[in-house]
Amino acid sequence: MRDAIFQNKRWLCIELPATEYSEAWDLQINLVAARKDRIIDTNIILLLEHPPVFTLGRRGSLKNQKVSKSFLESRGIPVIQVERGGDITYHGPGQLVVYPIVDLRASGWSVVEFVEALEEVMILTLMDWGIKAERNPKNRGVWVGPSKIGSIGIAVRRSISFHGLALNVNTELEPFSWVHPCGLQGVRMTSMKEILGKELAMEDVRRATATHIQEIYHVQMEPKSLDEILNLLGSEISAPDRKAI
Repeated sequence: MRDAIFQNKRWLCIELPATEYSEAWDLQINLVAARKDRIIDTNIILLLEHPPVFTLGRRGSLKNQKVSKSFLESRGIPVIQVERGGDITYHGPGQLVVYPIVDLRASGWSVVEFVEALEEVMILTLMDWGIKAERNPKNRGVWVGPSKIGSIGIAVRRSISFHGLALNVNTELEPFSWVHPCGLQGVRMTSMKEILGKELAMEDVRRATATHIQEIYHVQMEPKSLDEILNLLGSEISAPDRKAI
């Protein structure tokens, strides 16, 4: 993978608590607009977890949902269609989600290179715990043997990336059996906890992931609170109406 030359070597890093999917989605939309309009002139990384939710990519199909809508409603799990690539996937507690809001054109990355770099971040993070992961031509993301452990789905709006990666750390795996993950039949998901036989400290995995983001993207990350970012956005922030399907 080639080295990239960045116009801005500093990225802002916002670590969030467990955040409802729609709230994180709205935040991303506002950050993309702020980057595009140069209200914020620095790329931003969001690190977080979501409460249980299924998301469906822009070309995804509910045919890959194996259980009924009423089954999911009884468990309080919505299905939300979004503009990212990829098909249906599950997010939940114990899964590390990373959303990079990055100006790809200014940063010198093609979409393919940017996605490959996200895969590399997960591969290196897993290696820190002795887990050998690799890419698989079946689908974007990272795999351990025949099982998928990390997913990627991004969107790009006027060269600004959003959405991102999801790495299964301590994630409950049963909900993945209710869909064909990423639209792939016969594929099972795994997690770091399942492979290692023990629960991991999420803060350790977050820290390792942030370190590898800096290595792969050749940047220094500056921690910022959500309040600091919202202050930068000021009156520009909006709350689009998001509905489950």
